[in-house]
Order: sequence, then structure tokens, then C-alpha cells
Amino acid sequence: MRCPSCKEPDTRVVDSRDLDDGAVIRRRRACRICGTRVTTYERAELAKLYVIKRSGEREEYDSQKLLEGLRRALTRRPVPVDAPERAVEAIEAQIRASGATELSSARIGALTMAALREIDQIAYIRFASVYQSFEDLETLKREVDELLTEKSAGKGKRRIRAVEAEA
Repeated sequence: MRCPSCKEPDTRVVDSRDLDDGAVIRRRRACRICGTRVTTYERAELAKLYVIKRSGEREEYDSQKLLEGLRRALTRRPVPVDAPERAVEAIEAQIRASGATELSSARIGALTMAALREIDQIAYIRFASVYQSFEDLETLKREVDELLTEKSAGKGKRRIRAVEAEA
């Protein structure tokens, strides 16, 4: 890194610290010539993600859209306040782990529904009813019946205990 004062191309690192759980490194540097000290921040630049819409249109992935959809579905539900943010992080981690830089909006929707199904069943039904555009009450009833079957098999009880433990 060049010194901002004398433009010397070689500066030495005096101190390094991790920030944001290792996502950012803060470095304190000193110029070998003039002694000027500067602070730099280093973070990984991740590849941009693109979403292929149903219409075929391609747009840059926006985590805020996903976060708002999750917040809307979880409105007035008894879940931890940071549940939507954690779900977005988990979804993005799954996407990045796949190595794909382009993915369909249907894939993001499926990942979102899976996350909501684990967080809160009512929020899942809210989201699914809009996302899947349920045609009639029979389709909605089938989805609710499937959730009830899972709950009676014990899957729902584990999720409820996990949410209660976090609260």
C-alpha cells in the first residue's frame, strides 16, 4: 500500500485485528520513509450473484428484497427478532456453497420456503400462499395438512423447543 503522504510504495503493518467475526481485517500501517500512520480495512470481495426471473430477465441479487419478504411473513409471529437476518445469511450461504453465480428466482423461493418452514409454520403458509399463488382453499388445506402431519410425527416439536431455547 502506498503512503498517502509521501507516496512511498512500501508501508509496514504495525497492528492487525479481526472485525465482524473475521470478515474484515483492520490493519494499522506506518510508512518506512515519513512515519505517517494510516488504517486500512481488508475484506473479501465475493462474486456477484444474479437472479433469473420467471420472465427470463436477469437482475443482480438483492438480499434486502429477501429480507423484506421474510419480515413480512414473520410479522407478529413469536420468533426471535433476528430470525429473518439469520435466515437470509443461511440462504446466502447455501447459494454461495453451491458455487453458482446465477440462480433462478424459483430456487431462491424454494430455499426461502424451507427456511420459513423451520422457523414458523404460520409464516411459511403466509409466504407460500403468495409465492405459490394457491388457486383455491383445497390447495391451502393440503399444505396445512402436510404441516400437521409433520408436527404429529415430532418434527415440529423439535423446532418449537429450539425457538424457545433461543428466546
